Amino acid sequence: MLIKIRQLLLPLNYEDKDIKTAVAAKLGSSEDILSVIKIIRRSIDARKRRETPVFSVTAEIEIKNIKGFLLPDNVDIEQIKEKTVPAESNIGRISRKPNSPVVVVGAGPSGLMAALVLAEAGLSPLLIERGSPVKERTIQVSQFWKKGTLNPESNVLFGEGGAGLFSDGKLTSRSKNRSGVRRFLKTLVKCGAAEDILIDAEPHLGSDLLRQIVQSFRKLIEINGGEVRFHSCLEGIHIEKNTLTGIIVNGKEIETEHCVLASGHSARDIYTMLAGSSVMLEPKSFAAGVRLELSQEHINRAQWGRFAGHPRLGAAPFRLTFKKDKLHRACYTFCMCPGGTVISCASSHGALTTNGMSLSKRSGKFGNAAFLVPVDPTDYPAQADEVNNYLAGIEFQEKMERNAYTEAGSDYSLPAAPLSGFLTKKYPDILTSNRSWKRSRPADLHNILPDFICETLSVAIPKMLSLMDGVVPEETLLYAAETRSSSPYRILRNESGESVSVSGLFPSGEGAGYAGGIVSSAVDGIMAAEAVIRSLSS
Repeated sequence: MLIKIRQLLLPLNYEDKDIKTAVAAKLGSSEDILSVIKIIRRSIDARKRRETPVFSVTAEIEIKNIKGFLLPDNVDIEQIKEKTVPAESNIGRISRKPNSPVVVVGAGPSGLMAALVLAEAGLSPLLIERGSPVKERTIQVSQFWKKGTLNPESNVLFGEGGAGLFSDGKLTSRSKNRSGVRRFLKTLVKCGAAEDILIDAEPHLGSDLLRQIVQSFRKLIEINGGEVRFHSCLEGIHIEKNTLTGIIVNGKEIETEHCVLASGHSARDIYTMLAGSSVMLEPKSFAAGVRLELSQEHINRAQWGRFAGHPRLGAAPFRLTFKKDKLHRACYTFCMCPGGTVISCASSHGALTTNGMSLSKRSGKFGNAAFLVPVDPTDYPAQADEVNNYLAGIEFQEKMERNAYTEAGSDYSLPAAPLSGFLTKKYPDILTSNRSWKRSRPADLHNILPDFICETLSVAIPKMLSLMDGVVPEETLLYAAETRSSSPYRILRNESGESVSVSGLFPSGEGAGYAGGIVSSAVDGIMAAEAVIRSLSS
């Protein structure tokens, strides 16, 4: 008999033998009838109604056929016909290769996963990336962070691994495509990630491990017949009778009838080019705000109470929201990085944005998160011509980014201010030395962000932080501006996954407006690759 048990509660210091004991207790049986126990989901339950935090586990258990044994009447226990861990989504190798190569643009999660699926199907895809491979890119980013030396083609946002390479590496996702999620996570394990990511409710990798994993990912694509080219920027596309016939890369044409476009939402030049080439886009809502930093020790105490510091708990995350009222918009936290650092980001001269990053151990003294306010296309003026109207959200973002660059001294230092200064509009001339990003300068954040965002943040942040007992505004730092949490436009695609206006073009991932985060982007890449395969098989 195969059963599933939910809400199996285990102490923080549990050992493997304790799992069997807990299962037997929940079933009201002896341990002898338990054959195989497999944990398929694990999370931490630290709700205040509990005296101590515990692990809440979902497990699948094989029970020996014991005459007369009946499952207890418990909503957490059910008999199942087959294993519930979703199988990977697989499409067999394709028998007919196209006359021209299938091209994937962008080596972020979406592009990497799309290229791997295509390679495993025998299509020998060509993956192009405008930026550098990981090792070279890491040096370039280090120079940017230390000296403000920007390479517009290879930086924190462009290059192998995508913008997520310098992040916390969070692998949480609300995607309903469980087989796609499973396939991506198992691929990460194959490339060096710990197997715990297959069962943890909130798995993460850390930027240090991501760098190794992404390089192994590239090798896996190449082993399966794919080709990867760096320093290769998409500059144009050729369309005949609403059908893709080729692309322009570094001034040279590559013939192709199938292109997965996974270039990320920071590749604004590409989307401007697409709009000018009559590829149908539409503006969509996004969000903007600040990145807030406070002591990780305080976060741990607020979340874990007296158990803060327990080795099984590690650095605590948080997720906070503020509901809109008659005068203010909603606000929510995004991309929380426990034990991490705030970082500066740029992909073009004279503009600056911010993000957060954690390493695998999350052992830093600070935690940070974006506090974001929704922005709707009605918040910025419509443009006279249709092409620019599609992309008006870019100008809205860029205005904040140019303001941030100027306000902090025009050398890619981050503008920052204590929360107390932001709330009172009385900004100090110096910043506390107790901060993660030393290359930052005191600034007036009201000169960077639109009024409606400042007004919402001024009301929302104190109310949100009130849930984190004892936060002191003077010890809480804000960095601006957080502008690139999502794309301000969407490339319209049909049910087959192709652009509605250009057959053979398969928009994918965050830049196309269909994903948000590492996992959902990778899953969208799988779906794009499968769409290409179906089009070639029909």
